[in-house]
Amino acid sequence: MTGYFRFSAVCAFAVLLGCGETDVILPGERFDIRPQQNIVNQALPISLPGQVANASWTHRNGNASHQLSHPALSGAPRQVFATSIGEGDSRRARITADPVVSNGVIYTLDARANVTATATSGTRLWSVNLTPGSDGARDASGGGVAIAAGRVFVTTGFGEVVMLDAATGGEVWTQDLDAPGVSAPTVFGDLAYIVGRDGTGWALEVDSGRIRWQLSATPALGVFGGGAGVAVDSGIAVFPFPSGEVVATFPEGGLRRWSTVVSGARTGSAAATISDIAGDPVIKGNDVYVGNFAGQIVKLDVSNGDRIWTAQEGAVSPVWPVGNAVFAVNDLNELVRLNDSDGTPVWKVQLPGLLEAGTFGSSNEVVAHYGPVLAGGRLIVASSDGVIRQFDPVSGALV
Repeated sequence: MTGYFRFSAVCAFAVLLGCGETDVILPGERFDIRPQQNIVNQALPISLPGQVANASWTHRNGNASHQLSHPALSGAPRQVFATSIGEGDSRRARITADPVVSNGVIYTLDARANVTATATSGTRLWSVNLTPGSDGARDASGGGVAIAAGRVFVTTGFGEVVMLDAATGGEVWTQDLDAPGVSAPTVFGDLAYIVGRDGTGWALEVDSGRIRWQLSATPALGVFGGGAGVAVDSGIAVFPFPSGEVVATFPEGGLRRWSTVVSGARTGSAAATISDIAGDPVIKGNDVYVGNFAGQIVKLDVSNGDRIWTAQEGAVSPVWPVGNAVFAVNDLNELVRLNDSDGTPVWKVQLPGLLEAGTFGSSNEVVAHYGPVLAGGRLIVASSDGVIRQFDPVSGALV
């Protein structure tokens, strides 16, 4: 046995000596494992519509179709107030709900199912916790908020949809969808539309919360908390599912009009394994825009779902189509402008990617970006590093 250990020690010593040798750098050209398009940024004119003052912001991106053209905003915005809405992001919980506004009141959902109504002066009006009584110790986060006709519609990470009185926060009804997390609700007419993380879509009656109809898609393995919400107008409801399927129905009866799949991914990206739709569908006239996190944005014909173009850019939020341009924050933390005619990129601007460096120079936290929103002639992006940035929509220059 002594000889055996002596032999092992000699081998280990030889390995250690080998570790001290200088690395051999092989000659030849180096290629990026994730090849990027060579984009030459261009400052192209853009036909922006006139600014319109809007008194409400009822859903993500403003309304049920997720498309407001050009809201008015002061040329020199300033902070009016800052107040807490409850619990923020942590290792076990996330805020996935955009705030909504109606009649001078802002409605928010924090990371722990607390819904808060705050006046635009900063005064808290009421707050209510929607954690089910029997599940008080269970961890769940996610969900969203919408408001319509004096009623607040809230989805929670517990798989429930709750309608509250907008003035008091009193609960009117609760519907348990038995789904592992649900998207933000979309309210249009007498129905509220929701997508679950299990690949099920629902239309609930606004007055009672009863299920009017539902539809199913293929379940997905990797999904986002919260997820993309339904886009609705008078003639169509567009459901985005975690599997990458996009299904369009008639809003009232749920009869399918068309379906398609937003598939394909950015080469070399680890997120390519995620099929989930991250950018909520946006209905603008005769077109529908949808983006996934894996690296694709598509423009579809609203009448039949035919694909008009495909851009090799992901979208982490709803895109913002306006004039002859489509703006998005992509899957590489870039603010991008695409041609609305064919989806080709006009310019790209790199947004911050890492919040800070750790002890050994590695990243501790990736910066998340929300938007863009076009308002006051500028593109606005809010980020988890605590900064709101504004960009010129013509050139992409930081304003």
